[in-house]
Amino acid sequence: MQSKSTWMFALAAVALMLSTAVPARDLTVVSWGGAYQDAQREVYFKPFMEKAKIKLAEENWDGGVGTLRAKIQGGNNNWDVVQVESEELLLGCEEGLYEKLDWSKLGGKDKYLPDAVNDCGVGAIVYSFILAYDGDKIKGDAPKSWADFWNVQKWPGKRALRKGPKTTLEIALMADGVAPKDVYKTLGTNEGVE
Repeated sequence: MQSKSTWMFALAAVALMLSTAVPARDLTVVSWGGAYQDAQREVYFKPFMEKAKIKLAEENWDGGVGTLRAKIQGGNNNWDVVQVESEELLLGCEEGLYEKLDWSKLGGKDKYLPDAVNDCGVGAIVYSFILAYDGDKIKGDAPKSWADFWNVQKWPGKRALRKGPKTTLEIALMADGVAPKDVYKTLGTNEGVE
């Protein structure tokens, strides 16, 4: 089965790392916590603080454009740079939740991968969701599609998916026969989420 790469975006992460302007206050950076944010702290945050002489305050979150929307519309937003997933970036930018980047201060959009840039953010990491199975337990005819993933009669046993609707909805629609190129169009309808 062919895996589909998905861009993750960090709002203004490049602006934060490359900015020459010094703000009058600390910056609050928000990511997903755990070992991932620990690595970011060592590789990005600490070197930036040393070079720019700016303190970064860290927070973490589980994602969701609704969380961002509530914070901003409620007037209690203290976040400056937020690592978001691609759909959160696209929706938030369309809704005006994020500030647009000044690409002239970042060397121009042409310095970045074309599919990694957006008016409000830039891609930070790439990841994939793939169909995998234990070859010691499944011999011969193996699952090859998301429809096969759900076929518990032919392939009994446990399944694992991400906790929450992100990606799980896409996988379910593809298992129902929706073409990958039509998944998000379908999710935009009542039928797509029922």
